[in-house]
Amino acid sequence: MECRSANWWRRRKINCKNHYQVNYFASTMKITDGGLDDPRVQTLLAHHFNAARAETAPGSAHALDLSELKSPDIRFWSAWEGDCVIAIGALKRLSESHGEIKSMHTEQSHRRKGSASAMLRHIITMAREMGLSRLSLETGSWPFFNPAHELYRRHGFVECPPFGSYVPDPNSIFMILELH
Repeated sequence: MECRSANWWRRRKINCKNHYQVNYFASTMKITDGGLDDPRVQTLLAHHFNAARAETAPGSAHALDLSELKSPDIRFWSAWEGDCVIAIGALKRLSESHGEIKSMHTEQSHRRKGSASAMLRHIITMAREMGLSRLSLETGSWPFFNPAHELYRRHGFVECPPFGSYVPDPNSIFMILELH
């Protein structure tokens, strides 16, 4: 399902206790905790999982499936515009001070309109609230993933060596953000 709205360029951000809301001139995007049991979220998640696997060399894909995202050490969010899910993202706690961004994905018709940035800011805010001091991620190294690299760099992430259980891999880029 494709969801579109007019006037995405007119936005105002509002922090709320349990969700991050971006008000647009003609519409509202709301980020909510959870959503993994919703078929619309499952559809977007399956698309993300399949696309990531298709664009990544065998053995180098690290996208989590639905059951893995239900792990107790993972928090998951879905972004909505009305009744359309437009983005997803997750945060996996690796240690008391270190978290990993997982499963960031934006529905095709909402790319380059601020949805991914809003989700990423939400995850960073939640990481700080959880007391994390570092936030890392792994993404593909091919041109297909360049928009993701640009997004993360715009938000202060820099490349780093592999972290956690990752090993050096020419098909992966590892990035980190020190949370102050």
